[in-house]
Amino acid sequence: MNSELNREIILENATNPVNREIVLDPSYIKVNSNNESCIDNIDLYIKFKDNKIEDLKFYGEACAISTASTSIMTKLLVNKTLEEVNIICDKFNDLVNHNENDFSCLDEAIAFSEIYKQSNRRHCALLPWIGIKKAIEEYINRIP
Repeated sequence: MNSELNREIILENATNPVNREIVLDPSYIKVNSNNESCIDNIDLYIKFKDNKIEDLKFYGEACAISTASTSIMTKLLVNKTLEEVNIICDKFNDLVNHNENDFSCLDEAIAFSEIYKQSNRRHCALLPWIGIKKAIEEYINRIP
């Protein structure tokens, strides 16, 4: 993917994020991801069913990079098993940190392939992905 297309994907998801809404349904697990050094403060609402993500929403205040990353993540992870989610999260982490890997499963998230060039923005891109890992831990701990 070229740099211009990457910017377009990030801008589209930052200005018109999908799955952005507050969820009050108690069947969702809510986790917060925030960055103490800036305004990024995102709540993730995740509904798990049969070790899959059935639904994923978010709400909060964040920079364009965090908002776009969260929007893209919510589209990518719905209907994925926990195993698939962990693999995708690890690959996204490798992408953002400019590590070699096969990134074909990342779909639009590949737009962040050059974010490593701005080291101060890597955490912005990773913020929702860190949150989803926290949610999976919480879900697993609830399983009897």
